[in-house]
Amino acid sequence: MTNLTRLHASPFAAGVAAALLAVSLLLPGAAKAEEIFHRSLTVSGEGKISAVPDTAHIGAGVVSEADTAKEALAANSEAMNKVFAALEEIGIERRDIQTSQFNVSPVYTRPERGTDEAPRIDGYRVTNSLSVRLRDMDKIGPVLDKLVSVGSNQINGVSFEVSNSRTLLDKAREDAVKDALRKAKVYASSAGVVIGRILTINEGGSYVPQPKMMMARGMDMAESSTPIASGEMELTANVNLVIEIE
Repeated sequence: MTNLTRLHASPFAAGVAAALLAVSLLLPGAAKAEEIFHRSLTVSGEGKISAVPDTAHIGAGVVSEADTAKEALAANSEAMNKVFAALEEIGIERRDIQTSQFNVSPVYTRPERGTDEAPRIDGYRVTNSLSVRLRDMDKIGPVLDKLVSVGSNQINGVSFEVSNSRTLLDKAREDAVKDALRKAKVYASSAGVVIGRILTINEGGSYVPQPKMMMARGMDMAESSTPIASGEMELTANVNLVIEIE
């Protein structure tokens, strides 16, 4: 009887052991799942830094027209050489002068309305434009005046930049995180919970605005130094935080 009982009990004991083993394997996974799940609060923050631009960019050039492309190019080259000489005279380095556009194109006549006359070439136009970087903001007005006085008949605009924008953006990012944490404390206090550790940090983007261009064509500018206002630029950073709540 004893041997028979042992024989019948062995399969049952094996089954119990297997079940216990399965439970023991499942329990750590369940504990890990418990650890992975967190009650959390998601907040966004914004940081803004205002800065005065310290660099300006002027778009300028010469547009010349003549009966032939050769004549138009010759007239344009002569005028542009005066522009280069004027910029050098006023202290602008060659490294801060860059050709931004060069174009030779035909000029067509406009047929009268109601006629079948086809447009025909009436001459040629040469456009040569420069981008001039000014590291001295006090030179903006004098440079504009000088360009016009030596024959530049196209001023495409003036724009501004902050040379150390990367450093300023880092400060804006710090302020964005502080702003997000401030909001999180307000929400947690209102909801009766306590905030814990930060689980994730995601940058929502940064922005360095470009001011509107000051356009000037026609080239009959003031006799005195042309007034230009650079104002301030606002650099913005955004961040999203996911914070554990207890």
